[in-house]
Amino acid sequence: MTDPVNAAWSALKSLPKPTLAGLFAADPGRFETWSARLDIPDGSILFDWSKTHLDQPHGDAFLALADAMGFAERRAALFAGDVVNPTEGRAAEHTAQRGVGNEASVEAAFAFHARMQVLVEAIHQGALGDVRHLIHIGIGGSALGPALAVDALARDGAVIDVHVVSNIDGCALEAAFAACDPAATLIAVASKTFTTTETMTNAASALSWLSANGVDDPYGRVVALTAYPEKAIEWGVDETRILPFGESVGGRYSLWSSIGCPVAMALGWQDFVAFLEGAAAVDLHFRDTDGLDNLPLRAAFADQYYTRLKGCQTRAVFAYDERLALLPDYLQQLEMESNGKSVTADGAPLDGPSAPITWGGVGTDAQHAVFQLLHQGTNLVPVDFIAAIAAGDALDPAHHRILLSNCFAQGAALMAGKESDDLARSYPGNRPSATILIDELTPAALGALIAFHEHRTFANAVLLGINPFDQFGVELGKDIARQIEQGNATFDPSTEALLAAAGLSA
Repeated sequence: MTDPVNAAWSALKSLPKPTLAGLFAADPGRFETWSARLDIPDGSILFDWSKTHLDQPHGDAFLALADAMGFAERRAALFAGDVVNPTEGRAAEHTAQRGVGNEASVEAAFAFHARMQVLVEAIHQGALGDVRHLIHIGIGGSALGPALAVDALARDGAVIDVHVVSNIDGCALEAAFAACDPAATLIAVASKTFTTTETMTNAASALSWLSANGVDDPYGRVVALTAYPEKAIEWGVDETRILPFGESVGGRYSLWSSIGCPVAMALGWQDFVAFLEGAAAVDLHFRDTDGLDNLPLRAAFADQYYTRLKGCQTRAVFAYDERLALLPDYLQQLEMESNGKSVTADGAPLDGPSAPITWGGVGTDAQHAVFQLLHQGTNLVPVDFIAAIAAGDALDPAHHRILLSNCFAQGAALMAGKESDDLARSYPGNRPSATILIDELTPAALGALIAFHEHRTFANAVLLGINPFDQFGVELGKDIARQIEQGNATFDPSTEALLAAAGLSA
């Protein structure tokens, strides 16, 4: 009997691969077929895959693959709170933080949110004195999400000025110190285990800064965000200023938990609730919608088309909105830490490429930096364009009109190309892009956008048969760094020479 998974991939590989121009010529109404609008609180998001090479035969074949890979069962397990991270024996319950998932887990998440709301609103009302600044210290998922959300949503003025610090490089922490009045500053220490070396080293330095600048009780200015509150208590944080979250919430999926405290501190509690509600709208869509109408699954089909069928090694994301400048950084961790694997969930070697390299930037800046390669280079790179219909500024509307015109023009140019007898001025075209168009960049819209990419990442993992919820690949380098710190190990001649050159040898 033929293995249904191999049969599905064989069917996909054998299908004709028309050009984008050919697809539009065969179906002038292609936009209506391959675009869809998702309603979210106070708006909607338009998703357009018409400029990708997906067509109905590929869509049907990918649905057969999803069925062979047990997509419906894996999705149900995710929302039920079952173990979906087999290497660590854990559930992945980030959707419960948004109110969608196992009933007991949702109840626990809401209890933690209620605790956070009390503290956030007390701080806003002056219960801890004059608080005008928050230095949020974390790394990876404990920092990338808060940094993205605060930068995207608090540019018009924040209730509390938030600075996110992740890098162990002291220059990052000093920059935050320079922007804050120590007498009016709180420190948020965000670490799931409360043992992360970079985070705890930065936190200790922040306490020293407070003490050196006249704060009598530095520990009294600390809020701890962790899944292990006992560790925070041991470190010296008062129990009343510890905001826990569930151990089944992974780091890069933790923005919706107490790790999102700086978002609530900057925006206010109601905007944080709207952020969660936008994500929950996508959760419900992903959970309850089947077939090609399931938009994160459809996005994953496009991803697999280019990675597996076309051999594309990268995927580019360009936000035509300055407020989303940090989105490519956020998606890099979400996608590459989740799906950058070489084995399946049951430990067998992966039989093809896994996640592509995610990269990107901000339009229109990127047009003058990297789009040369996208239009005329030898690498085929699928592109996602992300933009908002409503402007985020109060300047002459010409600014936003030109911005959106450039966004849509780039997608049109990548697809159409342009022939010329002068090869240096010839564009091959037939280069794919998708567009995500938000009505307005509100807290709900940002929550929905992030949740869409979370579920897209999960759908890709199911199609590949891998576990997207562990990240052992980040551990080896950390282990070697600890060995260097301890000074009790020897390394290859190159590393030994570098340690000597930097004065780090014993």
